[in-house]
Amino acid sequence: MRTNLTQSEITSYRENGFVVIEDFLTADELARWREAVDEAVAQRGRRKLVRQESKDGWEDRDDNSFVENIFVQRINLWMDNDKMRQLMFNPELGKMAADLAGVDGIRIWHDQALFKPPWGNPTAWHLDNPYWSFYSRNAISIWVALDDSTLENGCLYFMPGTHKSATYDNVPIGENIGDLFTVYEDWADKPTVAAPMKAGSCSFHNGLIAHGAGANMTPGWRRAMTCAYMPDGSTFNGTQNVLPNAYFKELTKGDVIDNDKYVPLIYPHD
Repeated sequence: MRTNLTQSEITSYRENGFVVIEDFLTADELARWREAVDEAVAQRGRRKLVRQESKDGWEDRDDNSFVENIFVQRINLWMDNDKMRQLMFNPELGKMAADLAGVDGIRIWHDQALFKPPWGNPTAWHLDNPYWSFYSRNAISIWVALDDSTLENGCLYFMPGTHKSATYDNVPIGENIGDLFTVYEDWADKPTVAAPMKAGSCSFHNGLIAHGAGANMTPGWRRAMTCAYMPDGSTFNGTQNVLPNAYFKELTKGDVIDNDKYVPLIYPHD
């Protein structure tokens, strides 16, 4: 695993809001990640979350709606699969995220398998962090390509620099891929960057950068494993998102979110 970041990669991330790390995993590591993720997704079945009480709509439906055909989504696989726990709790991943974001510690907000199915719909432009239970301009996610992610099968697209001017206004991921630009009208004319990746490569992106993914125009799956990271010390904003009911009810706005049972600290600086 290539975890040593160059200064140019850190600078590029902070300026553009994302960075692609080629050949992040070795061939053996990629095989291990694929096996673990496929096993965990199969084990989870139709449930997006390990528990279903935190929010309505976290179970796949039987309908053939546009949204249901964007991706298969399984969240917090570390909670019920030991292999995923070993992968996600790697402190080297936390150090990479902390070094890129410039923070002192990193907690897992949630991991997330995102499998775009054959002929899957595009993922609309959106921001990540406004969906979550904390607001931070230093929130960051890793996105690991388990298959080649190409222009044909739904690779990521980024709008460089938008993390600098984004607020916490957002839109749902829906059918109209440009809805975000009804909120951020001045972004509608900004250039975008496609980020195709070979299997085993990864990207990191800021929680406030505008990004999306193309449609899958192929008969094969496009598998990715991701993890959203919360800077240690982040505070509750009143949104439940993936928090279980018991913990959600304990919190009031402004409380530090630091329950290691649900948001484990994987990398503290000394």
